[in-house]
Parts: sequence; structure tokens; C-alpha cells
Amino acid sequence: MTPTTILVTGGAGFVGSTLALHLKRHDVARRVIALDNLKRRGSELNVPRLRDGGVEFVHGDIRCPEDLDVAETDLLLECSAEPSVLAGYDSSPQYLVNTNLLGTLNLLEHCRRRGAAIVFLSTSRVYPMAALAAIRLDETPTRFEIAGAQTLAGISARGISEEFPLSGARSLYGATKLASELFIEEYAYAYGLRAVVDRCGVLAGPWQMGKVDQGFVALWVARHLFEGRLSYIGFGGSGKQVRDVLHVDDLCDLVTRQIARLDDVAGQVFNVGGGRRVSTSLCELTELCRRVTGKTIAIDAVAETRTADVPLYVTDTARIEATLGWSPTRDLERVVVDTHDWMHAHAASLRAILS
Repeated sequence: MTPTTILVTGGAGFVGSTLALHLKRHDVARRVIALDNLKRRGSELNVPRLRDGGVEFVHGDIRCPEDLDVAETDLLLECSAEPSVLAGYDSSPQYLVNTNLLGTLNLLEHCRRRGAAIVFLSTSRVYPMAALAAIRLDETPTRFEIAGAQTLAGISARGISEEFPLSGARSLYGATKLASELFIEEYAYAYGLRAVVDRCGVLAGPWQMGKVDQGFVALWVARHLFEGRLSYIGFGGSGKQVRDVLHVDDLCDLVTRQIARLDDVAGQVFNVGGGRRVSTSLCELTELCRRVTGKTIAIDAVAETRTADVPLYVTDTARIEATLGWSPTRDLERVVVDTHDWMHAHAASLRAILS
């Protein structure tokens, strides 16, 4: 597939802006449009960057169907979301649901009317919390590891595959994304929608505005660079909880392949992440940040585990590797160094946002 016009929703966010610029560079003749409501602090910094890179910017909101009528797009790349796992637990879930679910329905209608395809960035949070917590783990001095013997399907030393159980509560955020996946499946059946779903784990790299509840690698780098404070929260306050991390440029490489071979991957769901090789615990990440930034900061220990926290998530990428021959090429140090160098170069504008 060679789309001539691509609409990137959430296009001024970390992932959306990086993908929009990458796709424009990959084919300068194509039209790339980034649509974003600029709700997240820091996203406004990406608008000049998008325009300088030849990407059109439209200030709009996926909750408003009329905002999507910006062009006769033939591919929609969905990167917009309220991404916080904690969203809705201490306040109304209305914005979360309206954006992540009703917004998706608006996007699917946009695609149906225009015959456009969609690449939908979902989340590993579609997998339920109780099942993830039931994974048997071994504890080492610096991290939790997947134990050798397991009772659940879809879990191995490689990590969590697409066969992992889906029954159970998964967070309000995860529920909106899984519901969106189900509607995509129905639109594919009813209307022939060509769609691919990527269940992404932790994404990281330059231009991520990390917060306590989302974007922990950028948060860790920023707090070290700008000398703030951090906490190991939950699981005894040990900092041994583990996530795999995918450099956003590796995601760009994958999405480019998926677009080029959309007929081969349409209708499929893929777990997408860095895998065991590009994984880290919080305490391991602390040591790496200390080495890269040359700074040591205070880190508190909070023993109590928060709602929706899980001790480990590592992506098994075997399906996407077998289908497209893709695997991550950038290691964790590259993720941290690239993030640090970007923050250091833009410290004047980022300090107030990230410190």
C-alpha cells in the first residue's frame, strides 16, 4: 500500500508527532496531516516542529466528528488517547471514555465513509491486572523475572504473547482500548475495513513529556537531569517492578513496514515492545540515569501498591517478528541517552514542564 494522504490523530503528541515526521521524511511527496487538541502540556512545542518538517497541523479533537473532515485521507494512523492507567479512578471517567472509545468510533466512521485503512495503536494494558499479577516470578537483587514454570497461556521466558488471557478487569484506560479493538474487528467484518492493531508496551525517546502516571523513562531521565525527586511506589518500595521499553524510532520502523504491507497484516493484532532484551526495573533504570546524567537524586520508597499497578510486563514479539521480520534495534542505553540529549539541548523550554 502506498497512501498519498495520511491523517495522524494525536499528531502533536510524543508518538504521533514522531511518526508523522518520520512518514513525511520517508516519502516527501505524500501529504501528512497531524490533528491534535493540544490538551497535554508540552504538545504545543511540537507544532512548529511539525510544520518545519512539512507536516500540516490541524487543531482538532477526535471527539468532534466534524474536526476530522480535513482531507480525503486514505490512511488514518491513530495515536490519540488519554494514556494514563490511573485515569478515572479518582475522578469522572467521562473524558477518558469520550476520547478513547467514542473518539475511536468517530475515527472508524471517518474511515468507513472514505474507504481509508487504519493503523491503531492500542496498549498492553488490554491484558487484565489479576492475570498479570498471577504470573509466577523469581526475585533477583535488582528485578523481578518470569519464572520457568507457568500456569497461564501466553506467558514464557520471552514475555507475554497475544494468547495471554483477556478475561478480567484491566483498568478503565485498558477497557477503552480493548473496546476500541472490538469495534475495529466489527468494522472490518461489516464494512471491509483494513486495519492493523498494535498493542504497544512502554514507548520512550526524545520529545516525550513524561509524567508520574505515564512515560516513566522520560520522567526518570528528567528528574535526574533537573534534580527533582522520585519514588519507588508499590511492591515493597524496592523498585524491582519491570517493563520492557521500545524506542519510538523502532516503532516508526515497524509502522512504515506495516503500511507498506498492509494487505499482509490487515486484520491482525500484534504485541509490540522492546522484549526481554530491552527491559528494565526501576532500580536498574536509576543506575543507568545516574551514569548518563552524572547526577544522583533522592528516591523515596512507598511500600503500598497503587490501583492498576502490576509487577512485570515484558512483550513477546514473536508474532510480529515472524510476520514482518521486524525486531527492535535500539537498546535501553540508546533510549536513555537519546532522551537525555534531547532534554539537555532543550532544557530552557522543558525544565518547567518536566522538573
